[in-house]
Amino acid sequence: MNMSDKRVYLYDSTLRDGQQTQGVDFSAADKTAIAKALDELSIDYIEGGWPGANPTDDAFFANPPKLKNSKLTAFGMTRRAGRSASNDPGLNSLAQNAPIVCMVGKSWDFQVTEALGIELEENLAMISESIAHLKSKVSEVMFDAEHFFDGYKANRDYALAAIKSAYEAGARWVVLCDTNGGTLPDEIFDIVTDVCTVIPGGNVGIHCHNDTENAVANSLAAVRAGARQIQGTLNGLGERCGNANLISIIPTLMLKMGYDVGISREQLTHLRRISHILDERLNREPLRQAAYVGDSAFAHKGGLHVSAVEKNPACYEHVEPELVGNQRHILVSDQAGRSNILARFREIGVEVDPKSEAIGKLVETVKQREFDGYAYDGAEASFELLARKAMGELDRYFRVTSFRVIDERRWVDEQDEQVITMSEATVKVVVGDEQYMSVAEGNGPVNALDAALRKVLVTVPEYREAVEQIELIDYKVRIITRGDGTRAVTRVMIESRDKEGNSWSTVGVSTNIIEASYNALRDSITYKLFKSGVRSQHG
Repeated sequence: MNMSDKRVYLYDSTLRDGQQTQGVDFSAADKTAIAKALDELSIDYIEGGWPGANPTDDAFFANPPKLKNSKLTAFGMTRRAGRSASNDPGLNSLAQNAPIVCMVGKSWDFQVTEALGIELEENLAMISESIAHLKSKVSEVMFDAEHFFDGYKANRDYALAAIKSAYEAGARWVVLCDTNGGTLPDEIFDIVTDVCTVIPGGNVGIHCHNDTENAVANSLAAVRAGARQIQGTLNGLGERCGNANLISIIPTLMLKMGYDVGISREQLTHLRRISHILDERLNREPLRQAAYVGDSAFAHKGGLHVSAVEKNPACYEHVEPELVGNQRHILVSDQAGRSNILARFREIGVEVDPKSEAIGKLVETVKQREFDGYAYDGAEASFELLARKAMGELDRYFRVTSFRVIDERRWVDEQDEQVITMSEATVKVVVGDEQYMSVAEGNGPVNALDAALRKVLVTVPEYREAVEQIELIDYKVRIITRGDGTRAVTRVMIESRDKEGNSWSTVGVSTNIIEASYNALRDSITYKLFKSGVRSQHG
């Protein structure tokens, strides 16, 4: 097999399929942040969502992220029955939102006649005409053959006719969907092998659901059979039991099977961090047992096992943990940290001596803070501030000597139905040799605190421009110590943005949610001042 045969293309559908996960509700800002992380990893295709399906997807496509390595894709469906492709508003709107379109259609005769209520030939015409129409308007069109494997088992000839109509009309990829997740790896291999006698494997993709816990295995079986595109999601997000997990598929293809997926070895070292970025976005704890990237993936405990690992790691580690951005944990004596800290320094452009005493202290600080509940995988700005402070590169811009927040709730009618809630914050701040006090109201305690702090900082001429640019666009709270009820330790993540469209995330942790919020807010303002090149006025 030559090198071109070894190229497998990756298609991420986290922003659409992941949105179908129970309890997941992405904002447009979430989608943008996840897309940027995927772009950093050089995923070939990033499906942004279904334009017109909901306000969030519309907002995302109205202001799409600027991608450097990946291609943005819009998802939709073939033309409706009884309409021409040129006269279908939903179909034509797809071309206005992204340079690449992936459209779904039926490949199971049962669904064509029963769900759509149309003739089998009409469905084939819907597929081919839709593909041909959009092919003239965008750079690339794909066809998702919904329920393909069920359709193949019920009526092989019709299922193949459906995907052939898409391929012959100009589809770059024909994607075979195991929509209900019920097909097993041996079936996948045999059916994809047959498909590749009809359509070249270089135009065949696979899209698997995880209802039998086989989505990853099914995806790899399809590649073995000749398919050269895999669709999946970060951390296996998706409806019901989820989709094929790209976080497991990527290193398996690269490190185990020798395929080229367009991701460099250096980029692969970001895999764990990107997996955790998604979890932070979802405000949930990363799965410790996750393959490759989980905290327990390379953890070893006790006796002969640890002795064997220390002598020959390959005894109990199937790959080197550093290849995927993870690290070995000897649980009786945790040795990890320095290499990851050095890698993060390289990411933020700081050159340091690996033997520096400051690095050792920073490793211990990070370990202690993460033990306390901090998470820096999803808060790169707070980590950079911590690192630069440890290296003596960060001055304090201001010092808050005290703050107070008061919430007042008033009922303004006799039936107690009309309620007004008001927050008021008072801050005392020192900048340079000057002391300030400010009071501000807000629509919540964090908003009031933010307003009061900014009210002081904009009076400092050197700070004004940078501070006025800051916009808080997301705020998340997670309980860290779940069993403690209202006394629990909380972690607050704040995402901020400036007028140039740059965004950054910061973190704060405390048993007091207002204090945790202040810590994240302080880091957000400090980070913007530092990145703007503002000189500190604080003595």
